Amino acid sequence: MRVIVSLLSLMLLVGCARPTSLVAELAPRSLKAVNLEETLSRRDELMMAYSMTSYDAKNKSVSVVNGGWGVVTVQKGQQLDLSAAGPDKALPISLELPKNGRIVASLVLIEVDDYNRAKQMLDRVRQVHNIVAGPAAFLITAAEVLTPLKYVAAGLAASGIGLKLVDQFDDDDLLGQSSVDLYEAELRKKKQQLVHVPTVFTGQNLRDAFDYRLDYDITLKSVKIRPVRQ
Repeated sequence: MRVIVSLLSLMLLVGCARPTSLVAELAPRSLKAVNLEETLSRRDELMMAYSMTSYDAKNKSVSVVNGGWGVVTVQKGQQLDLSAAGPDKALPISLELPKNGRIVASLVLIEVDDYNRAKQMLDRVRQVHNIVAGPAAFLITAAEVLTPLKYVAAGLAASGIGLKLVDQFDDDDLLGQSSVDLYEAELRKKKQQLVHVPTVFTGQNLRDAFDYRLDYDITLKSVKIRPVRQ
C-alpha cells in the first residue's frame, strides 16, 4: 500500500512540474582594432547590427529579434569592452528556442562613411531593440542560404522598420559578418549554457588593410513555461 501511495505521489509531482524552454541571449563582449581601414585619418567609425531568427521543428521561421551598437570612433590598437556599463555598451538581445528547433544568430560590423545616415539608421534599430517580431516566414525561409548581412537585414524588415540594410552600404563598408546555428535538442543533450564566439575580421580596402577581433557570447537560460490562462 505504501509503495502505491509513493508511486502516486511521484506521478503527481512529475505531472505538476512545469516544462521548461531554452532562451538564447546574444551579447557582444569585446572589440579590438588591431589595424584600421582608414589609415589616413587614423580612425574608424564603426557600427554593429545583430539579430536572432528562430525556426520550429518543421524548419518554419517563428520569430526574430534585433539589436544595434555604435556609431563609435576607434583608433589603432584600441580595445573596447562592449559589456561595460555606459553609453557605448552593446545591449544584449534574447529569443526563445523552439522545441526541437533552432536559432540563427547573426552579426555584422560596418565602417561608417556617412555618420548622420548611420546614426539615423541606428536610432530606428534601437526603437525595436529586443522586441520580438514574428512570424517572419514570408521574409526568411529555411530553404534560403543567406549571409549574416542578409539575415540581419531581413530581421530588421520583419520588425517593421522598412529598412534594407544591404542597400545602405557598399561592399567596402562591410568589415565582417558572422553567424552561429543553435539547435535546441543538441544544446539540451550537451547541457550547454554558453556558446563563446571569437571572430576575426580582416580584409583589404584599396591600400588599407584592416584587422578587427570581435568576441560575442550566446548564453542559454532555462525558463519555466507558464500555463495559458483561460
